[in-house]
Amino acid sequence: MSMEEIYADSIKDPSKQPKKLLRKAYDGTIIAMSYAEILLNRAIKDFGTEQQVGFPDTAYHLPVITCLSGEKVTKLGELVPILNRMRNQVRTELTFDNARLWGESTLYAAEVIETVNYLRGEEPKTKPWTGFLGDPIVRKHGIKMVDWTIPGVAVILGRAKDSPSAKKIVDNLMGKGFMIFLCDEIIEQLLEENVKIGEDYIAFPLGNFTQIIHAVNYAFRAGLAFGGIPAGERENHRDYQRRRVRAFVLQFGERDDVKIAASMGAIFMGFPTVTDQPLSEDDQIPDWYISEPDYEKIVALAMEVRGIKLTNIEIPIPVNFGPAFEGESIRKGDMFVEMGGGRTTAYELVHMVGADEIVDGQVTVIGPELDSIPEGSKLPLGININVYGRKMQSDFEGVLERRIHYFANYGEGVWHVAQRDLCWVRVSKDARAKGFLMKHFGELLLAKLKQEFPAIIDRVEVTISTDQATVEAGLIRARARYQTRDDRMKSLTDESVEDFYSCLLCQSFAPNHVCVVSPERVGLCGAVSWLDAKASFEISPNGPNQPIPKGASLDDLKGMWQSTNDFVYKASNNTIEEVNLYTLMDKPMTSCGCFEAIMAIVPEVNGLMLTTREHSGMTPCGMTFSALAGTCGGGLQTPGFMGIGRTYLLSKKFIPADGGIARIVWMPKELKDFLRGQDFAQRAIDEGLGEDFLDKIADESVGTTVEEITAFLEENGHPCFDLEPLM
Repeated sequence: MSMEEIYADSIKDPSKQPKKLLRKAYDGTIIAMSYAEILLNRAIKDFGTEQQVGFPDTAYHLPVITCLSGEKVTKLGELVPILNRMRNQVRTELTFDNARLWGESTLYAAEVIETVNYLRGEEPKTKPWTGFLGDPIVRKHGIKMVDWTIPGVAVILGRAKDSPSAKKIVDNLMGKGFMIFLCDEIIEQLLEENVKIGEDYIAFPLGNFTQIIHAVNYAFRAGLAFGGIPAGERENHRDYQRRRVRAFVLQFGERDDVKIAASMGAIFMGFPTVTDQPLSEDDQIPDWYISEPDYEKIVALAMEVRGIKLTNIEIPIPVNFGPAFEGESIRKGDMFVEMGGGRTTAYELVHMVGADEIVDGQVTVIGPELDSIPEGSKLPLGININVYGRKMQSDFEGVLERRIHYFANYGEGVWHVAQRDLCWVRVSKDARAKGFLMKHFGELLLAKLKQEFPAIIDRVEVTISTDQATVEAGLIRARARYQTRDDRMKSLTDESVEDFYSCLLCQSFAPNHVCVVSPERVGLCGAVSWLDAKASFEISPNGPNQPIPKGASLDDLKGMWQSTNDFVYKASNNTIEEVNLYTLMDKPMTSCGCFEAIMAIVPEVNGLMLTTREHSGMTPCGMTFSALAGTCGGGLQTPGFMGIGRTYLLSKKFIPADGGIARIVWMPKELKDFLRGQDFAQRAIDEGLGEDFLDKIADESVGTTVEEITAFLEENGHPCFDLEPLM
């Protein structure tokens, strides 16, 4: 069903057009457009038409305008004809059709207003207020937004009836795992109640009312970055927003005409608005602009009209849980207890057992509980999870074990990093004050494993150990199991298996992208190994990970097989005819938008550079991560540029056709530190480059231009100058 048909179904009888509401929306649009014109004219007078404009950390210029019109605005004077065009589409007839166009014009007006505010330095500069959210944040969280790992998006503006009510609603949404954008007085209300908001909690306090546009441009960039929809394809972008971005607006407190006009902008995108103000029938639009004064019902109604249905199970723990808390940090001053991370002995282990070796649903704590220790304690930790399933395989243990990290971080006030015997866990003072215990930690893991893996797990039992002797004994068993797995993985090479696996998880936002995952090449997101893909296929035979029988090789060095070509061509909607797995220079694998890092050639030094989504600065190829992602993301096959998972750098199959790791001339220091912890030095030794090769690679402390890094590379004897020319 098209957007127009959906809208038409809302008001089938023209005589029932909500004239009262439409009149306010029209008046609000005129006010918004006039205000934008006034600010723009003043800015042109002060700065001139050639003044450069734009938002920080984005490759998409002014994203709303870029997305809807295709115009890449860089100068102040370029906004004048755009704003004039938007005013000309504001027709006076009070119809729902026109109201949506008024909403579009209001979105343009808001973007112009905020562009001028940024030019004048009037955007928020102090945390937790965020203002414009840069592309790194969009790429970090936007993937989960459009693949529905985050079940929905709530845009909240205005002032709730009181601060405790605001807290209750936001806590409810966070507990459901929602992404939240906040504007107006509700931000101060939540801060009064000590609600955790900010980037770490995917609850973004944008600023004042007009800064609501930063929620809009965030959503539109998802279509550009992940949907692979070209800039300017207006109706395709609107359709993508309706289908993939499950958002709604909660409008609290006083409704002025401009806020109503902005709600029409949300409706233009396919997002309904629910207000807490009592409204007459002619002041509402069924399913699109509705009233619900009861705070106990307002979230449920908004979810209902947006079509969001949750499948989460209730977990009996005293803190909130969900993806909203995945980025939460617990600093030393906020910590009640700390376990592992080199401070104490710790490990985590998932082990497949027989049907008679497990008590399903049981959580046991061996050793001191949190209610028996003083604040600031350090405890040893052993996380033992036994699983049984008729379709369970030992190869799946590591897959499930890595989920401990995600599930643990879903708990509010629980922080988990690393894995295996390097795991590090903290529990906050606030979580402990609410009654959180280690048994709740176990219940969270148990419930989420059962919920996420019902196809292979029939029974789960969790034992948490905080007793030193018990943990030390368990660690010996765990390390033996780790070694067995590692030996198994080392034995897996691209040559030793009969099947590769596809991964189509990202096609919901990059329709033509296909990952080919092999034992020696992890998926671009870094989260899908060959064993992960194999396990996924066993769990869901019709899912995104399908076996690709290798058959005969067409090119051993570049990594091309007829079978992969045939699969990729069909799975990419007949757009990608051939793909090489072991080179970035000739028909490389396509890139989606989920990649952990990007490679790009630096021809001046006959090498290549890497950057990561964590690094927002400039790079020697003259582009930031965001700009590079816009170049090669969205399912494009771009020779010389390619998205990768970080651990691919440790593979013997890292672009061997192009010279392997010897080609790397620059990377961010953060990536260097990561590779040191992954024994990159051994890979360099194996390649004959010496254990100090990583120190010969430049980083941002050396420079971010070709001129700055060339002298460093020459001085340190980097091998790039002795390799065959890349081009």
